Amino acid sequence: MKLQKMTVAAVAIAAALTMTACGSDGGDSDKTTSAKPTTTTAAAPTSEVVLPTSAELNGKVAQALDESVPAADKVNLVQGAEQDPELINQVAAAAKAAGAQVEILDPVTDTGSETAAASLNIVVNGQPLQQGLQASFVYEDGVWKLSKTTACQIVGVAGLTSPACAA
Repeated sequence: MKLQKMTVAAVAIAAALTMTACGSDGGDSDKTTSAKPTTTTAAAPTSEVVLPTSAELNGKVAQALDESVPAADKVNLVQGAEQDPELINQVAAAAKAAGAQVEILDPVTDTGSETAAASLNIVVNGQPLQQGLQASFVYEDGVWKLSKTTACQIVGVAGLTSPACAA
């Protein structure tokens, strides 16, 4: 029965991660505007954001799921985590109890506006559960983080609540 509950929890986490790929871009395509021609000058060069590698993202996942790492050191791993810093350790404890492991795969894809997506695999107690699920990441404060959307879906599926994920 315990294995069945862990499997159901892992499937729920996998489903939440899958749903990350679905959603609105928030665009408002019904608006039209017209503008007068203008002259422009080249902007000063800006530093280009370099996509993280799957190895870098896997390092962040490992750090987030490591219960020996203080919550204060994990806040910079998840968008919005400063609103509930202990939540990351709660998720880590739930993953440990379920024997869940996550592996981010290549390629990491640029999805525009300093966001990225990558597929991941979930293994529970050594058994592959889901493969090729999508997760999103954001570049914020000079670092790549798990997006708040993806994090909050995981939190909801795990049966946890957080002010960081308030509707």
